[in-house]
Amino acid sequence: MLVILGGLTGLVYWQFPAWGWLMAVIFGVLFLIVLQFFRNPRRLVPTEDDSIIYAPADGKVVVIEETREPEYFKDQRLQVSIFMSPVNVHVNRNPIGGEVKYNAYHPGKYLVAWHPKSSTENERTTMVIDNGSTEILLRQIAGALAKRIKNYVSVGDSVRQGEDFGFIKFGSRVDLFLPLGTKLEVKLNQKVKGNKSIIGRLK
Repeated sequence: MLVILGGLTGLVYWQFPAWGWLMAVIFGVLFLIVLQFFRNPRRLVPTEDDSIIYAPADGKVVVIEETREPEYFKDQRLQVSIFMSPVNVHVNRNPIGGEVKYNAYHPGKYLVAWHPKSSTENERTTMVIDNGSTEILLRQIAGALAKRIKNYVSVGDSVRQGEDFGFIKFGSRVDLFLPLGTKLEVKLNQKVKGNKSIIGRLK
């Protein structure tokens, strides 16, 4: 991308010298924005412990509620949702380690990620990890700007706590569906960091 922007800047400067410096500044700012958005800071979980659920994404907790999960569990679960704004790191990380039991992509709408219906109507990918004693479900949800979800795992894969499992472009959301009785350690509107903040502890 840097080569392309550099080439465009050179072309503009060659054709329109008076605009060359302005375009260089604009393209430079654009490059820095893209670089900032696609950053992937190296973060290791403080302690690998599959009774601890680490945040799978950077962002703000926008939902904490008991609700029915209709796709996989089909029963009551504790939902915790993290909204990622365009300025957050958009890499998604495994909150626990274990085996991937379910992984499904669903095309859909592009409602704003904090809309209550975005969890069931937006483009999304659902993944379930079994740590040997319990299962948790993660749902990557595209927002109004995010129109591409990347998910790097398949059913049967063994995943390690804290490793990257996906990426969502621009504003988006990750839902966690946890067993009832999970001891939560986050509050509504709290800002969290992937692999650093503890969402909760399993029984």
